[in-house]
Amino acid sequence: MKRFASAQWQGGLMDGKGTFSTDSGVLSSINYDFGKRFADDPGTNPEELIAAAHASCFSMALSNVLGESDVTPDDIATKATLNFEKTDAGFTITAIHLDVTVKAQGLDDATLQDAAGKAKAGCPVSRVLNTDISMTATLG
Repeated sequence: MKRFASAQWQGGLMDGKGTFSTDSGVLSSINYDFGKRFADDPGTNPEELIAAAHASCFSMALSNVLGESDVTPDDIATKATLNFEKTDAGFTITAIHLDVTVKAQGLDDATLQDAAGKAKAGCPVSRVLNTDISMTATLG
């Protein structure tokens, strides 16, 4: 499988602007700029998209691991909090925290913690990120 996305940028870092799109067309010519990335201007940015990708990938991985224990979740709610900081090496994603709540018939905390740990380690997005990943998993 190959997935595709593209980006265009015009201008300098501070005054420039860009757009990005995905091959599926779900994201098409989405605007981004310095203010959206490094300030609080409304709109999305690469780091927010990484957090969304991580939360969704982890949720699917957790569903898979729970399924291997014959548990079908009613609901998995995952929030990914990404820390983006200026370091000596430049701006860096320094950590991501996954906060997950799972509702499932017959699921106990020990099974959830084991499954969540396996999902965090096995999630393809977790494996591609070179940062500290922490997690809190609770029963809902």
